[in-house]
Amino acid sequence: MNYRKLAKDYLWAALFLLFSIGSAFLGFKPGIAIFRNFNVFIIEVLTFLPLMFLLVGLFDVWVPKESIEKHIGRQSGLVGSLWVILLAMLQAGPLYAAFPVAYILSKKGASVRNIFVYLGAFSCLKLPLLTFEIGFLGFKFTLLRSLFTLPLFIVIGVLMEKILGKDYRVREGK
Repeated sequence: MNYRKLAKDYLWAALFLLFSIGSAFLGFKPGIAIFRNFNVFIIEVLTFLPLMFLLVGLFDVWVPKESIEKHIGRQSGLVGSLWVILLAMLQAGPLYAAFPVAYILSKKGASVRNIFVYLGAFSCLKLPLLTFEIGFLGFKFTLLRSLFTLPLFIVIGVLMEKILGKDYRVREGK
């Protein structure tokens, strides 16, 4: 076993644990608040991610690669971008839930452009988010913000496709 690599991999976790214990021992309120926020976040992740991975796994098994390539692949054009925007708008959950879906879409042949459009749309065009935004900031603001951000996501997707290349694929994990 390579202890040096193991220590390097867990250095930040050990430092966080030491900081948290030191904060509790010394009564350092910002450190205690950071630890409490971490606990809330880790509970959210542990309750949400297993369901998300289950759904992504079912999507991986049930949706054929050919269907993804046809509808949101390299040759899909603007229609493919509209499909991923619709997919993103209909989903709910935190942004970190979009990354497993983006990975599966990439693995099944979605274009680089559409992956980035999906991530951008997921970040701020989800229907549950839009309803809250309309309630707090008004319909006009939400409509204008959406009309400004949506073309921006498409431009970012096109730029990322040019930078990474149309044949870019996410590397498999170790």
